[in-house]
Amino acid sequence: MSQPAPKISNAPQHSTAYYFIEGLNELGIEHLFCNFGTDHAPTIEAMAERQKNGEKVPNVMLCPHENTAAHMAMGYAAVTGRGQAVLVHVDVGTANTANAMHNLFRSRLPVLLMSGKAPYTSSNELVGSRDTYVHFVQEPIDQGALVRPYMKWEWTLPSGVVVKEALRRAHTIMETKPAGPVYLMAQRETLTEKWANDQIRSYAANQYSQPQAGGADPATIAQLADKLIAAEHPVLICGYAGQSKNAPKLIEELAAFAGIAVFEGNYTFNISHEFPCFLGYSPNKHLPKADVGLLVDVDVPWFPADVQHGEKSFWAHIDVDTLKSASPMWTFPGNIRMQGDSGVILGQLLEALKAKATPKFKEAVAKRVEALGAERKAWRESVAKMATNKGKPDEINPHYLFAELNKHLKPDDLVFNEGVRNAGACAMQLTRPLPNTCVRSGGGGLGWSGGMALGAKLAAPNSMAVQVVGDGGFYFGGPSSVFSVAQQYKLPILVVLLDNTGWSAVKESTLRVFPQGEAKASEKFQAGLMPDAEFSKIAEAFGAHGEKVVNPDDLPAALERCVKHVRGGRAALLHVRVTKL
Repeated sequence: MSQPAPKISNAPQHSTAYYFIEGLNELGIEHLFCNFGTDHAPTIEAMAERQKNGEKVPNVMLCPHENTAAHMAMGYAAVTGRGQAVLVHVDVGTANTANAMHNLFRSRLPVLLMSGKAPYTSSNELVGSRDTYVHFVQEPIDQGALVRPYMKWEWTLPSGVVVKEALRRAHTIMETKPAGPVYLMAQRETLTEKWANDQIRSYAANQYSQPQAGGADPATIAQLADKLIAAEHPVLICGYAGQSKNAPKLIEELAAFAGIAVFEGNYTFNISHEFPCFLGYSPNKHLPKADVGLLVDVDVPWFPADVQHGEKSFWAHIDVDTLKSASPMWTFPGNIRMQGDSGVILGQLLEALKAKATPKFKEAVAKRVEALGAERKAWRESVAKMATNKGKPDEINPHYLFAELNKHLKPDDLVFNEGVRNAGACAMQLTRPLPNTCVRSGGGGLGWSGGMALGAKLAAPNSMAVQVVGDGGFYFGGPSSVFSVAQQYKLPILVVLLDNTGWSAVKESTLRVFPQGEAKASEKFQAGLMPDAEFSKIAEAFGAHGEKVVNPDDLPAALERCVKHVRGGRAALLHVRVTKL
């Protein structure tokens, strides 16, 4: 039986691009981080049409480089938990976002990446046909392959009639935990198609909500509670727990109630570092003697090449992603794995422990907490001692630098720590009592901290956003693009650039693999960069304040000046010559 012909509508007509913008509004997308190209003519025209008619469009943030755009969306999501939209140019723009898509995916943060595709008609058969050289060369065999390893979902829009449906589907998937990037592509011809208002359906958020992660099986909770009741050396290792609304506080309460040593194995989204059972960033000292361990929202709790857990130890993995299916090899222990919301599961566990706690258990816990407190005190004293050595001219001690920076930070200021080999010094010296205020990328793509600081400043205008970056990472970040956006959109960030004249990670990696090799003997590590770059001039070229410090005695005053500029509304870069490569 044949279907009836589609009903002819007399309602007002608009382009697919017009409804695309309307669909973004319906998703609650506030910002569109853009690097436009020739494929976006329909979208640009649709935005102008909507603005002329007094209709809403997302806030457009023009970024000179796609790496900045995508990492701005990442920073905004890190602060708010809400994914934004990134619009880039066909295959080449997509390729320029791949670094950021990797970082977003591994950091469990949502973003809606969108791009055009080269027009598919060549002789004006349809509106939007090919009309310039690049339209003939920017159509690869598989454009989605450029970022597919990092995507939770991808699609090419086949017709404008489903544009809002596609956007709702993309949005639901990207924000479902673990969150991550999604990718939508469309040709110009599709974006220029005309549709009547009553032909384009809307999809309300309350009818298409994302699945909610829940708790764990009570029997499994009881099993873990029994193990903790009997434990003598329990540990908890986290990494992403600062993303959770409830997990950071519950980790503190659980650690105090059960006498658990807490570490941030990969300190990506921090919990508070200011409670008695928090012992830092390496569990290596405790791992061999740990009899019960909890892995909470963490991807890399330790390096098995450096340290091994006890053969008879018992491990519970609590995470929204316990299988790590996006990592072909992932073999950290898990006698039980509880997949769900760590904030819910830890609450269940604490309740079960309180019900099972005996006087003997409470007595043992009191002794452990006292011992952990003494260990923490000694650790913090050693960290403070590291900062007393200022270093020397041209080789300022990073610990001293970060201790001085710490004096200027408010609890809700946001630090984006891309110090790489100096990231540990940064984490140790900065007092971060609030969760999610000291962030590292969960991925390995350098050049993220500048864009993230900008996006965070956009999301939290009353907090100071601080980019901590090495000279190697600074190059990757496209600093001219970062400072251009900071100036154009009045997003003052503080950039602390650690200049050790090279990539220390490259040198140290070579030494770990070949400790007595030819590279060491000849001091040829292929890691040296231009030794006398004047990085502050890049900031100054875009209206920011710039300073260079080579003498440790000059550091406090220079840092104070830079912070004053940033809090006053002007971006600043402090170029610090630190201990050399």
